[in-house]
Amino acid sequence: MENKRRQIHEELEVVQEGFANGVAVGFPFNDKQKLKMIGEAEKAYGKFLDALKCDWRNDPNSMETPRRVAKAYVNDLWSGRYTAMSPITSFPSDGYDGIVIERNIPLTSMCSHHHQTIGGVVHIGYIAGEEGQVIGLSKLNRIVELFGRRGAIQEQLTSAIHNAVDKITEGNKGVIVSIVGTHNCVSCRGVKHQGAAMVTTKASLAFRDDSNNARKEFFDSLKINNGGHNI
Repeated sequence: MENKRRQIHEELEVVQEGFANGVAVGFPFNDKQKLKMIGEAEKAYGKFLDALKCDWRNDPNSMETPRRVAKAYVNDLWSGRYTAMSPITSFPSDGYDGIVIERNIPLTSMCSHHHQTIGGVVHIGYIAGEEGQVIGLSKLNRIVELFGRRGAIQEQLTSAIHNAVDKITEGNKGVIVSIVGTHNCVSCRGVKHQGAAMVTTKASLAFRDDSNNARKEFFDSLKINNGGHNI
């Protein structure tokens, strides 16, 4: 079986273009286009602060804030909407048909409701098919970054990561994604509760089949502290 290279945007996007948790219209953007967008967003955010009666132009701590915020969105917080990742290469499994798990993938995202940050970890597992495809470990991290660095709700983000892994690991016998996230919109507004965490899980095939132990093996592995790697 040949190695395969996949473009995320071409095959794996499931959200309408332009939505906060999808790619922006015109994706991907080059550096010149990003710079223009930053300038436009800077002006708009300045007007936003004006509407909130903030004298940001005369405040030495805030006079550069509109540009800082615009750059943060384009280059960091929403970078997954504007910047394409390199194609993902999958490889023949060479007969391996066991579970592949990567746990504790750092997550930094943003709630599309209140534009507050979401932080946490992502655990990903899949069962390779004997004639199927596997992917390099770091590519799972890149998938999390691509979809995480947008506006999102955690439920949709879980499904998006699952969908991407499922399609890239052709011939798999099941995929599972579990996210543990803390939401700043819960801790700093509304109920204002600190320390609450949200857990979402999306599973398919063997990981939804109660007649085997795949799901149990996945979650049991998250409890194991191998070589000092905390969970």
